[in-house]
Amino acid sequence: MTNLNLLSAAEAARSIREGESSAEDLVQDCLDRIAEIDDTVHAWTSFDAEYALEQARASDSHRRSGAPIGPLHGVPVGVKDIFDTKDFPTQYGSPLHKGRKTTKDASVVAQLRQAGAIVLGKTVSAEFAVLSPGPTTNPHDPARTPGGSSSGSAAAVAAGMVPLALGTQTNGSIIRPASYCGVVGYKPTFGLVSRHRVLQTSRNLDHVGVFARSIEDAALMAEVIIGYDEHDPDTSLAPRPDLVAKASEEPPMPPKLAYIKGPAWSQCEPATQEAFAELSEALGDRVEGVDLGPVYDEALEWHRIIMEADIAKNLASDYQQGADQFSLGLSAMIERGRKVHAVDYNLAVDRMAMFAKAFEGMFEDFDAIITPAATSEAPLGLESTGNPACATLWTFAGMPALSLPLMQGEAGLPLGVQLVAARGDDARLFRNASWLTNHLDHLTSEA
Repeated sequence: MTNLNLLSAAEAARSIREGESSAEDLVQDCLDRIAEIDDTVHAWTSFDAEYALEQARASDSHRRSGAPIGPLHGVPVGVKDIFDTKDFPTQYGSPLHKGRKTTKDASVVAQLRQAGAIVLGKTVSAEFAVLSPGPTTNPHDPARTPGGSSSGSAAAVAAGMVPLALGTQTNGSIIRPASYCGVVGYKPTFGLVSRHRVLQTSRNLDHVGVFARSIEDAALMAEVIIGYDEHDPDTSLAPRPDLVAKASEEPPMPPKLAYIKGPAWSQCEPATQEAFAELSEALGDRVEGVDLGPVYDEALEWHRIIMEADIAKNLASDYQQGADQFSLGLSAMIERGRKVHAVDYNLAVDRMAMFAKAFEGMFEDFDAIITPAATSEAPLGLESTGNPACATLWTFAGMPALSLPLMQGEAGLPLGVQLVAARGDDARLFRNASWLTNHLDHLTSEA
């Protein structure tokens, strides 16, 4: 087989499990793709080709021994450079932490290794996983941003360098780059995935999620990392959702979708607004427009208050030691965060729970929410990672979201459709995402 790097993670895992291909060949094809294109894309901050091949050979030897193997056995993954890894530096996208090494893995990295995955290397993160971009470019057009802060992870998956990658989202750092790069991005329900030994910017808002090239692959990776961790007090002992099974399951009846423009609608470019009007028309009676009202517009400001105050707190030591090495944008956020009043912060935290609770009633009538994943296709220029506002409300409310690469912008670049579900309803979110994708494919084939 050739071009194994283009296989889905599920296909690659099955092929390795059944002996049709080897982990070594898969990793080699991924390394060849990196060598071919990463001088332009710049998705990786550190990786070791020979070490990756050593891991792959050990995976193949393990499989041949007849010992049990995990669901991702021999499948290479990328890890955003804010997750601790015992075998690669974790540098937080900042010169202050250049070469920083740890002796332990983040909990989710350890879970991936237990499932048989091969950590290929670390992917570029924006500075401290906030806004100031690293060197990564968009694989569809190197003159455009890949989004951020999970820039390298989204770009590496989109460019065929690796089938799966870890990311994080505090505002729009999974959903937006997934939209810009044309891949599937999944932000789980808040507290579903451990953040132990992951850079903390905001305990209230930080989520760990995944990038993949298909809904099934996103489900496969996410199932591996979901679970309780005593080191993260926001995780719980709830049963693990059966994402993979649900992703391939037909809903008992076609889902009813709430079309919500959201508080960022006025910031969306006309081409994005037109694309979603056409999508709504194509879905017909399966979708119904819902106006949230002006109170939900306040979520953008409440989110900003929490995020900036938390960033000011969590980066205080780094800022004190090396403020001159912070970007101007992050420095300004920290200075604003230092001025947040305690009463405003606590009111904002209260509203997180209030907003999440308010949405519960909506899901008595609707199966999921459909809304833009980004205000536009990837903008020209590399000085910014783009506008995260389309994801802010759903991050603020801790609700699970998927960015699905179902549309194109006016320049022919990817434009994601964001599907959102009630907190804790991640499995049904995947089922409805598969239905939506298949339904639109069917409509396209009939046209």
